[in-house]
Amino acid sequence: MKIGSIEIKGRAVLAPMAGVTDAAFRQVCEGLGAAYTVSEMISAKAMEYNDKKTASLADITQDQGPVFLQIFGAEPLCMAHAAGKLARLNPAGLDINMGCPMPKITGPGAGSALMRNPELCGQIVRAVKEAAGLPVTVKMRAGWDKGSVNAVEVAQACEAAGADAVCVHGRTRDQLYQGRADWDVIRAVKAGVSVPVIGNGDVTDPLSAGALLTETGCDLVMVGRGALGNPWVFRDINAHLRDESLIMPPPTLTQRLLTLRRHIGLMCQYKGEGRAMPEARKHAAWYLKGIRGAAEFRRRAGQLSTLADLDRLVEDIYRTDREEE
Repeated sequence: MKIGSIEIKGRAVLAPMAGVTDAAFRQVCEGLGAAYTVSEMISAKAMEYNDKKTASLADITQDQGPVFLQIFGAEPLCMAHAAGKLARLNPAGLDINMGCPMPKITGPGAGSALMRNPELCGQIVRAVKEAAGLPVTVKMRAGWDKGSVNAVEVAQACEAAGADAVCVHGRTRDQLYQGRADWDVIRAVKAGVSVPVIGNGDVTDPLSAGALLTETGCDLVMVGRGALGNPWVFRDINAHLRDESLIMPPPTLTQRLLTLRRHIGLMCQYKGEGRAMPEARKHAAWYLKGIRGAAEFRRRAGQLSTLADLDRLVEDIYRTDREEE
């Protein structure tokens, strides 16, 4: 399938997650089968001030597969200016955030707050599309709250304005990440637009991915929290969709530790050890979930300060595993 002019190989996509989907994590997921990845969200307003941290979020020089840069804002002109700048970095496309439920984003009118004004949603899509000249996708929620579930209306407004695909997270803004995602909303959006629809919400493994595709008819699934500490989920989903009888073995302890070390090593390479290691602590804890002695090892993961600390932790995990065999 294609999103605009971009050919998409595979059916599972890495969701944008603030503080998570940096270049290192995207690269790991790309290598394990993510059809494409989406960056952490980038402030259109910060782009106007040439903010250095914002520029680092948009760095895609290390990516090995298609990557969409996600931008957020509430003003069409500001979003257009940011889109023009980001387009010069040659991403596969741009993704507009209309789904973030966090008050610091919705307060100024961005993120899921945009869904309260479908006309403005369309204006932003048109401005971004015209400024970037790239494929444009939109990530939205089911609606602002349970009394205003309007994803179909917003998706249609975005399609009419030139969006090449829409991604629907089947929760409302006020649900945050709690409760079950409503896949019926995704099905309704798929029936209401002609552009590709990406389904998002409660996809954590091959079975849930297959179920979402089957029950909604959506074209792709987007995986967020299900990929934390488990980038193999993309490999597993792809295998299941090729052959439902195929069950991939879970990663071995060695595979988990090697991938953890490579992931955090890349973070240090791209950001510097001082900045990367505090961010790496949560990743280490996710990778170590469920292993022998996990509680103590995850406690130590929360104190990592250097790559040498990580190497000692990995050595101790190996030693404990050998002693308990």
